[in-house]
Amino acid sequence: VIPERWHPEWPCLKSIATEQAGARIWVVHRLDAGTSGVVLFAKTAEAHRDLCAQFTERRVEKVYLAIVQGAVEAEEYTIKVPLSPHPKKPGVMVVQERGKAAATTIRVLERFRHFTLVEARPLTGRQHQIRVHLHAWGHPLMVDPLYAKTEAFFLSALKTSYRAKGEEQPLLRRLALHASSLRLTHPLRQEPFTIHAALPKDFNATVKNLRKYDL
Repeated sequence: VIPERWHPEWPCLKSIATEQAGARIWVVHRLDAGTSGVVLFAKTAEAHRDLCAQFTERRVEKVYLAIVQGAVEAEEYTIKVPLSPHPKKPGVMVVQERGKAAATTIRVLERFRHFTLVEARPLTGRQHQIRVHLHAWGHPLMVDPLYAKTEAFFLSALKTSYRAKGEEQPLLRRLALHASSLRLTHPLRQEPFTIHAALPKDFNATVKNLRKYDL
């Protein structure tokens, strides 16, 4: 979303949005690199203050879709596990009894044999919250290099008879996490509104293949 500290030359959404708008824009919130979906920017300082206040005061409803490992038994579950930064690994979060309170509500949308499609609603806004909570719950993301130690997901993992022509390309080579919608109050009209983001091709293709081969 913003320039990467160690690789400022890498493309980022802020630069792209600024170029498209032809004017200054303000970053309201961020997504983890590798997460698709809704990212909100403000076009004025006033709107930025209003929107940031809504996020800080937890008045924004955030809905994510995630493909997790394993067949989740509970229909709905709230994970309440405090989180804090890893003492020796920058950028990594860990479960810590004395960490900051964090809560995520999980609801099952569709079960497969080895995976589950779930809806995740973070009730707090800690770094990597959904990813760490799912891992602590025993159902990490299908693809998450940091917490699940999985770099990509391939069709051959589902379809044993599959033979690629040449090197097999993964169905999904990023986080199996999609920011599906944001519900908040419009900073000018002061009316509730919701922003939706449709599933991207890679996530959608992965779900379709799970429906076909992982039942």
